[in-house]
Amino acid sequence: MNFDFSDDQKLLKDQAAKFLADKCKPEDVRKILESDAPYDKALWQGLAEMGFLGTTIAEEYGGLGLGYLELCVIAEELGRACAPVPMSSSVYLAAEALQRAGTEEQKQKWLPKVVTGEAIGCFAFAEGVQAPTPRTIKATLSGGKLSGTKLPVADGDVADFAVVVVKTGSGTAESDVSLALVDLTAGGVTRETVTTLDPTRSHASITFDGAEAELLGAEGEGWAVTQDILNCAAVLVAFEQLGGTQAAMEMARDYSLERYAFGRQIGSYQAIKHKLADMYVKLELARGHCYYGAWALSTNSPELPLAAAGARVAATEAFRFAAQENIQTHGGIGYTWEANTQFYYRRSKLLGLTLGAIGQWKERIVRQLEQRNAA
Repeated sequence: MNFDFSDDQKLLKDQAAKFLADKCKPEDVRKILESDAPYDKALWQGLAEMGFLGTTIAEEYGGLGLGYLELCVIAEELGRACAPVPMSSSVYLAAEALQRAGTEEQKQKWLPKVVTGEAIGCFAFAEGVQAPTPRTIKATLSGGKLSGTKLPVADGDVADFAVVVVKTGSGTAESDVSLALVDLTAGGVTRETVTTLDPTRSHASITFDGAEAELLGAEGEGWAVTQDILNCAAVLVAFEQLGGTQAAMEMARDYSLERYAFGRQIGSYQAIKHKLADMYVKLELARGHCYYGAWALSTNSPELPLAAAGARVAATEAFRFAAQENIQTHGGIGYTWEANTQFYYRRSKLLGLTLGAIGQWKERIVRQLEQRNAA
């Protein structure tokens, strides 16, 4: 079995890398970090023009109609560049939900706009710090009216529409949970930007007060669809984390070769070599998990829940470690505002919480292994 990408997929990866190297330089990321802009609009439009936003969206809706493997290689390069764009919210989550559960009318309304970058989507799942479960979901959909508060919602302050996890039944079972599609530009929606550790990826609190909404998919199937969407997004976000890990390691390596202390390159000292070696080991471990997840996702394998959780955990730990060790390798200057090391540290912390904290995904691994052993 070949767990590598094809030549065409590698070519697409190279194209994405070249585009981002030109359009998403460190100074471009810093502009978003130091301004009130929620994301890089020029970069977002450029990604749309390159066709990247429609990678997995069917051609009938204006997309490229490619597979998940192609989106994985693009995600890795977005992570490497620390791109300040709402890619995960709009493409990995909202558009994916529409493709999996939407009616033809819903798809025709929103998917072409996602492809062109005209509309941004978001996925409103969490309702506070606790892990979302059918028991903790409080937002309700009744008679076409949506009420409740979602917090935090990645890119919720800039999104044009939202896929919202809601309660449509009176109990706490999975069958009481559904998905709702909401036009955020209509009435009954109040949004407030919230502060996070990474201002280059904006988040918001969204309050719905009788907002007009429609079911996305069948009533009572929202929880099952949500789990499928999260498994898909976990693999894609893991590739972003993989790219970030690679970039942080290379930044530390390059600095260790150009920085001298006591007449020697700091990279010649054993302590720095150990840091770089440990980063490399964690990177390659995460890469193996990510490739396994990509295979499971692209083949719709029943192993996807386990593979996605493994990729999520390994990539989260690798990115967090590399981002921290990159700062350590830079020494005192690595802690200053002027140092670009902060880009990867901030992003590693944010992505470590996106889609749920790492502890939740470790529990998923345990549950999947228990189910496998019981079978």
